[in-house]
Amino acid sequence: MHDDISLTVGRVTRVLTERIRPAIHTDSVPFEVAFHALPGEPIPAAEGLALDYEPYAVGTPWGPAWSTTWFRLRGRVPQAWRGRRTEAVVDLGFDVGMPGFQCEALVYRADGSPVKSINPRNQWIPVGDGAEIEFFLEAASNPTLTGFQPTNEGDVRTSSPAPLYTTRRMDLALFDQQAYELMLDLDVLLELQAALPGSGPRRMRILQALDNALDALDLQDIAGTAAAAREQLRDVLAAPAEHSAHRISAIGHAHIDSAWLWPVRETVRKVARTATNMAELLELDPDFRYGMSSAQQYAWLKEHRPEVWEQVVKAVSDGRFIPLGGMWVESDTVMPTGEAMVRQFTYGQRFFREEFGVECQGVWLPDSFGYSPALPQLMRRAGFRWFFTQKISWNQVNKFPHHTFLWEGIDGSRILSHFPPMDTYNSQLSGAELARASSQFRENRVASGSIAPVGWGDGGGGTTREMAGRAVRLRDLEGSATVRWEHPNDFFDRTRAEVENPPVWVGELYLELHRATLTSQHRTKQGNRRSEHLLIEAELWAATAAVRAGLPYPYDEIDALWRDVLLHQFHDILPGTSIAWVHREAVAAYARIREAAEELIGRAQRALVGEGDREIALNPAPFSQNGVAALSAARHEKKSGMPLTNGIVSVTISDDGLITSAIDIATGRDAIAPGMEGNLLQLHQDFPNMWDAWDVDRFYRNRVTDLRAVESLERGPDRVTIVRAFGNSRVKQTLTLAPGSRMLRIDQETDWHETEKFLKVAFPFDIRAEYVAAETQFGYQKRVTHTNTSWEAAKFETSMHRYVVVEEPGFGAALVTDSTYGYDQTRTATTTTVRLSLLRAPRFPDPETDQGLQTCSYGLVIGAGIAEATEAGIAMNLPLRVVSGDHGFEPVVSVEGDGIVISAVKLADDRSGDLIVRVYESLGRRATGTLQVHTGVVDVRTASLLEQPAGPTVRTGEIPLRLTPFEVLTQRITFGRPVP
Repeated sequence: MHDDISLTVGRVTRVLTERIRPAIHTDSVPFEVAFHALPGEPIPAAEGLALDYEPYAVGTPWGPAWSTTWFRLRGRVPQAWRGRRTEAVVDLGFDVGMPGFQCEALVYRADGSPVKSINPRNQWIPVGDGAEIEFFLEAASNPTLTGFQPTNEGDVRTSSPAPLYTTRRMDLALFDQQAYELMLDLDVLLELQAALPGSGPRRMRILQALDNALDALDLQDIAGTAAAAREQLRDVLAAPAEHSAHRISAIGHAHIDSAWLWPVRETVRKVARTATNMAELLELDPDFRYGMSSAQQYAWLKEHRPEVWEQVVKAVSDGRFIPLGGMWVESDTVMPTGEAMVRQFTYGQRFFREEFGVECQGVWLPDSFGYSPALPQLMRRAGFRWFFTQKISWNQVNKFPHHTFLWEGIDGSRILSHFPPMDTYNSQLSGAELARASSQFRENRVASGSIAPVGWGDGGGGTTREMAGRAVRLRDLEGSATVRWEHPNDFFDRTRAEVENPPVWVGELYLELHRATLTSQHRTKQGNRRSEHLLIEAELWAATAAVRAGLPYPYDEIDALWRDVLLHQFHDILPGTSIAWVHREAVAAYARIREAAEELIGRAQRALVGEGDREIALNPAPFSQNGVAALSAARHEKKSGMPLTNGIVSVTISDDGLITSAIDIATGRDAIAPGMEGNLLQLHQDFPNMWDAWDVDRFYRNRVTDLRAVESLERGPDRVTIVRAFGNSRVKQTLTLAPGSRMLRIDQETDWHETEKFLKVAFPFDIRAEYVAAETQFGYQKRVTHTNTSWEAAKFETSMHRYVVVEEPGFGAALVTDSTYGYDQTRTATTTTVRLSLLRAPRFPDPETDQGLQTCSYGLVIGAGIAEATEAGIAMNLPLRVVSGDHGFEPVVSVEGDGIVISAVKLADDRSGDLIVRVYESLGRRATGTLQVHTGVVDVRTASLLEQPAGPTVRTGEIPLRLTPFEVLTQRITFGRPVP
């Protein structure tokens, strides 16, 4: 029996490959081809069509890395072909891999209108009814960078000038519809039988039908006998699915990375290529629906490809091209601040609302590298009703126990969530995928189906007509899951009705993979952290200056800067996993953002303090700093330095520059464990099994070098400066203890020239902590310090924002940072060691990752709990500013109440002049307090994160606050006079 099955499968496979697929495009005639190779960056389509073209012979190499070549194709449909479907077939030198990782092209008509794109899995172009044919191809020769080996091809500045590709075919060809349909029939049935068990009757009848079809097929006359062969398959294709068959809700999809193994400028073109193909497929198949996320990608089309934008606008208005996700980009969700995550939602939803009149109901994030436990609340408060992802299926150790479930965040908010059980966001609707979805679906007892994002992704490409053809055959087919094109909203509505008591997952969705994304490309991460805080500060001072001094609020400038920051939070940029070109441009973008934000801040501050030569200290933090009230200004008095003891804490630095004690004077407790040393730099060998920039594997800990050697050490009245040399690198650290502070600050400069190494800094605390608390958006998450189960053991590298706290009853310590996101923790019976992750040196996809001068700052806060760590972390990232002026000023708002923190003060996005104030509970407990507005007020309303009023109006300048643990609350304040 097995031999019979193998014979049939082998027979069908060979006939499909060698006879039927080649017969889809039969007779052909070559185009007359001309070309123009651009010397630099891409140009608009109108300019490309007007170029001077010279003759080109098919088979000639073309296209150095990252270059653009315009091809002109001219031809005439032979008289004998008139009335029959004709297509252009173009092979630019494709390999058989995924689209988006090699050469590709967007095809235009002579009038500049886009036709569709071509790639390795989509080489055809519709010709239409005219006899004279002229196409223009904007062909990108992007290098293939998927080998995971170090390469200089990842930047146009270092890539080879040699041509990468050689064209194989540029023809007009007849399209044989029957051969095409036969190919799909055989393909679907071949995959279906492979997914069916043993020698059951359904499988055997399919195999017999396949044999019968090939018996009816004349291999020398495919066109003439394809219909007869299809007739032999009619009955097995018509057999309906079982009533209980798993239901696949398919949505066309092309997860286009906003940058990764290509620069941002190339993503603009990838989006245009894919969107054009999807518009074409929507015309071909009336049942097809396509979903695209990321408002940024739509905005690129509007700005750079207006001819494609017109197609998209029409398709969206028809309800079949579906904006998904409600975010500016599919961002990383672990590292951005709470305010940045809010802006991902506000800028995304605002774009979709203004351009299309729609708002997304769900958050669509199939490929981000883990998900913050703060997200459920933020999604719900932004008005979202569901969440979709897939990436947790990549876990190394533990299989996630649910596919449809409620996800509960740190504040108790829950959101209906779904992972597709076929474990891919690039579904081809293959038999294996459908079988996997049916068998793996964890909620089969109560739910009818799952989602399938269908199409080539990452580099774009989207759904093909072959996939759409499979969907037609799989709509109702015995032995298979059923397939329907469906809006994800409809899937979640049905699921909500079916699953009355969904299982609940509490806390972060930690990805047991890609843990090194918390550290790779430190300059990118540092730029993100500084940019976020600069924009939060710019909004504060601009809003204060608008209210206090009548200075017009810079809406457009702030919007542009936020959008740039949000773009660079994309989940292959901020995590440090893109090519060198991407990170080079990211660092340059952050420099521009910093300069522009500083200008906005300076402009507002000058309006607030007036002209003068007095030193005025301005405090952008929501806590007092050095006697300066939160969100305001005061006369500044210089204070003299003191040694590394200040009456509050006392720190001892050994002759080799390590912290041997850090004593809280009031309690006498030493934060550093006896006989151990803090601020110990440690160097690990770091060569993961795969995914260099993404991964750090557990075995990296097996080899470690403590960096104790001191090149120089200088002691001053209030600081110690240490220089160490190791390998090819040097580190300079300056340790400072400010008057009245519990924090020992360490400012570090590293001239980093290591390869495949991981630099950490260790602090062994004399604290028996059951857990550590690491800041996340608008709160913190607890992580246990033991490894009782495989779930805890897998979290050997985890995330923080501005602080991590180690605490036992009565005493604690914290580490705070200005640009570090990764850390680890280990515990003995009495000692808890926390290590910050400072630098890595992976070689793919950027062989020069982190090389050169790096800076960072972190601090040891002695005798600290969550409250002290929150204040110290914010102060490190929003330090005092000293400016020259005439006077101080009163803050527009202030807050009273333990644990209540002001997160943002800004004017409303709708430009009404209303003031938006966002607060959150930071300690993880219930809190009461008052938000005071120090100016005239007409009314105050609670608002959603999208700034839409969501509560009753009150008329007061003192707003009572009652917050549950980690609750985020947005207040919208209307003044009695216009605010510019």
